[in-house]
Amino acid sequence: MKGGVSSPLYNHHSMDMASNTKNNLHTADQRWSRRSFLSTTVAMGLGTVLSPILAKAFYFPSDDLDAIVRRTIGIDTHNHIDVPLIQTELPGPSVPLAASLTASGLSAICMTFAVDYVRLTYEGQAYERFLTGLDAMDRVLTDNNMSRSLNLGDIQMAHKAGRPTVIQSVEGGHFLEGKIERMQVAYDRGLRHLGLLHDHDASTPLGDIFTESPRWGGLTAFGAAAIKECERLGILVDLSHCDDNTVNGALKIAQKPVIISHTGLNTRLGDDPNMARMMRPRLISAELAKRVAGAGGVIGVWTHLASDPAQMAGNIQAMVDVAGIDHVAIGTDTKLTPAYQSPNKEGSWWGAPEKDAKKESTKKEEAKKESTKKEEAKKEENKKENQAALGRQAPHGEPPTTNSLWSTQPSDKGFYYKIVNGLLKAGYKQRDIAKIGGGNYLRVFDRATRKG
Repeated sequence: MKGGVSSPLYNHHSMDMASNTKNNLHTADQRWSRRSFLSTTVAMGLGTVLSPILAKAFYFPSDDLDAIVRRTIGIDTHNHIDVPLIQTELPGPSVPLAASLTASGLSAICMTFAVDYVRLTYEGQAYERFLTGLDAMDRVLTDNNMSRSLNLGDIQMAHKAGRPTVIQSVEGGHFLEGKIERMQVAYDRGLRHLGLLHDHDASTPLGDIFTESPRWGGLTAFGAAAIKECERLGILVDLSHCDDNTVNGALKIAQKPVIISHTGLNTRLGDDPNMARMMRPRLISAELAKRVAGAGGVIGVWTHLASDPAQMAGNIQAMVDVAGIDHVAIGTDTKLTPAYQSPNKEGSWWGAPEKDAKKESTKKEEAKKESTKKEEAKKEENKKENQAALGRQAPHGEPPTTNSLWSTQPSDKGFYYKIVNGLLKAGYKQRDIAKIGGGNYLRVFDRATRKG
């Protein structure tokens, strides 16, 4: 912790957790049933559940911006850190992760990447990219003298020591390729937050993607198996990119709370028509938000449809109005550090096709490529629009990053300072800022990462 007063979720129970080993989070008698978790957290409130003194810990003696940032555990539930996904490009460029996190005021980010930005062309390729991405992130963390937080206690200890930390995430279960046993490998490598779906179907589909026409009738059998394996191991399930049917199917079988880490209400479209058009399919209805909250889950509000901190606070308030103050977080879907550009000329947004990739030569594959040509062109156009929109928010033409959002000059403070200031100006009290800023995420992360 960077300041003297205890932060949200600091209590005797969680400090005991911090002394446990990283792979021994809780004993069996500490596990909660789904019913007891939901009824307790929703009916009695977060503070009553985790500690009788927690309500006091949410209140701080000053409305000073710096004090609130310092004492709360601020978490971005979805932040991309670009790294090479091709073995020959390792170790990649230097990534100023620790400095960028410290400047942001955040205590942690859910550090994510995806393997499907460049078309996957052969079996095993998604798994290769996944492992390469983790290797690259290992190097980034070593170079920045950082480590992954594997449970709530790890996050709290890092915050107390004033050390930035990360929760390892991946966007999309493509790496599984129908092999559920790979979830154990991912867990052993530090994965604690799994986005079930992303932009493209996995080779063994897990569910329907909200930007595509439904093909699988919602959550697939393998998608259900992936959720159950996450819960067995202790990995938080993220239902971002899932259509309504897939979310509903997941909620029916989930025994632990889930998160939708980066979205917004479909009634809040912002001021940029291009961004609104692109983001509209990625937003959720009030009804779906209520269902996720009713199951004990959390929804991260992203920054894409906010032109300034005041509008962001309005988007957060709109989600609070339908889901409740205990079920809203912040998930920017931005990049805290500069984008990585593959040295391969044929590279796309994050990287490039492997130079030694197996070539598609059959007429069937050629026909498939032709049939999706228009679709890919449209998606590439959307990506460029997104980049342009984000670029307009970065001052002086510098590459857009999380900290450059809503900045007018280089001396502006980092991202979490802007969020806290916006919420203060909107009338939020320190207790609720602590919940939205990170406390709500920590609650579901704690529950999810308990094995069993």
